[in-house]
Amino acid sequence: MLYRISVRTRGRVDFQDITGTVSETIKSSGMQSGICHIFVPHTTAGVTINEHADPSVVEDIMAQLDKMVPQHGGYRHLEGNSPAHIKASLVGSSQTLFVDEGRLVLGTWQGVFLCEFDGPRNRSLLIKIIPDSTHG
Repeated sequence: MLYRISVRTRGRVDFQDITGTVSETIKSSGMQSGICHIFVPHTTAGVTINEHADPSVVEDIMAQLDKMVPQHGGYRHLEGNSPAHIKASLVGSSQTLFVDEGRLVLGTWQGVFLCEFDGPRNRSLLIKIIPDSTHG
């Protein structure tokens, strides 16, 4: 099953914890065991898995990405959002997670984040739920 979810980002750069949204999507699908693939179909946004217990970790990630890819770096792209494209490429556009007993399999401190680099915007999040084969 493929689910399309809308997420409204709040700032030019914004990491939104979407763990609950993904978990609710799995729950509503009724799947107990399988794979959950998350894809962000945008060139200036991404998706990552990292610590969601301490918000300073996300702040550190954003700060380091800004150091690596500064907003004003003499880019050639005329739209002025080259840093967003580069950051999205570094973070990546998809994640694949296991589902067991109807729940995401994540480490104790892990969460799933939609990473906005050119917002605020309305973003699409595609979630593909793939149940385990019943044929062994």
